[in-house]
Amino acid sequence: MLILLPPSETKSPHPRGRATDLDSLSFPALAHPRRAVLAALAEVSTRPEAHRVLGVPPSLADEVARNPVVLRSPATPVGSLYTGVLYDALDVATLTGAARRRANSWLVVVSAAYGALRMTDRVGAYRLAMDVDLPGIGRLGPWWRPHLDPALTTAAGNGLVVDCRSGTYVPAWRPTGQAARHWVQVTVPGASHGAKHTRGLVARQLCEHGSSARTPAALAKDLSAAFDVGLTGPARTGRPWQLTVSPAAYGR
Repeated sequence: MLILLPPSETKSPHPRGRATDLDSLSFPALAHPRRAVLAALAEVSTRPEAHRVLGVPPSLADEVARNPVVLRSPATPVGSLYTGVLYDALDVATLTGAARRRANSWLVVVSAAYGALRMTDRVGAYRLAMDVDLPGIGRLGPWWRPHLDPALTTAAGNGLVVDCRSGTYVPAWRPTGQAARHWVQVTVPGASHGAKHTRGLVARQLCEHGSSARTPAALAKDLSAAFDVGLTGPARTGRPWQLTVSPAAYGR
């Protein structure tokens, strides 16, 4: 199983420690694309118009200032780097034993700066969104797609792809071929704040309790023990199954 997560704009980097070693990260084939994006990000972040290009308000100047030194700044494990509503609900730090092993194996963050990351990867904090048109690179979603496709297709194998990403991050990788038949997009009715929280709970439920589901229907059945769920088939070939999840039953 592959559970895709979006990153979070809010981060909690370590104040000290070793810098990022790009060659030690998961998905080593992404090392060159990562260097290209981070170099372009560092360059644009020193320009007067950096905030406009990156879509960041001037009040967050400190976060933009991290970008030029991201490869020299202390690296933080992904499992504790990202904060915010989804990651508070996921709460990786409290997972232990088999649940932690599943999280380390199943969870993948699709990142504008690093492409794809697992929970145990250690990286520097940055400020960059997937919908940015980065000078020297281009629109990041379409730019990352050919790099992520072989890496994530291999990682998915014959298992389910449980997609908890926000819409901004979907263009970076859309499963194709066999992987597309097992692509399940988690949708949540209501406001985005609640949707993020529920997606975090879904990811936690799967890591904490496990699942041997090999089909979207089996996944829906497994999650129905904790959530109110509905499953809709793909609108056409190559599109995802839609798993509508409500937290109404969670914790009962």
